[in-house]
Amino acid sequence: MTEKNRVLILCTGNSARSQMAEGILRHDGGCAFEVFSAGVKPGFVRPEAIQAMSEIGIDISNHRSKSVDEFVSQRFDYVITVCDNAKESCPVFPGAAARIHQSFEDPPAPGVGDDDFRLAVFRRVRDEIRRWMEGFIHAPGKYQC
Repeated sequence: MTEKNRVLILCTGNSARSQMAEGILRHDGGCAFEVFSAGVKPGFVRPEAIQAMSEIGIDISNHRSKSVDEFVSQRFDYVITVCDNAKESCPVFPGAAARIHQSFEDPPAPGVGDDDFRLAVFRRVRDEIRRWMEGFIHAPGKYQC
């Protein structure tokens, strides 16, 4: 069996977009990917991200926000940045990791708008990430199980 593609997904806080992308790729990519996420300034996993993901059957409630520093000495096949700040701050990883950038809207911060407004944005961003990940998963050259 071919080795899994190792993927690191980065955003600023590792609180929403990269967490949702990690959950989606791990779920939808099946056995083809070993997936991690991190942030350049980690914070905490947003409850709205956890709720939006649970609505599509993906549990990220045990995820934690991690610093990119935890991964700098590791080898990855792909490093995906999901926000412009992470793209600009992304360190160099050993080996021949392909760097891919696809920016997604930053969901509103806590306290911005009401709960329904924030959750609606998280759902929309989640769906945009899932559509983009579908193309990434099925792109030629990646191991398919």
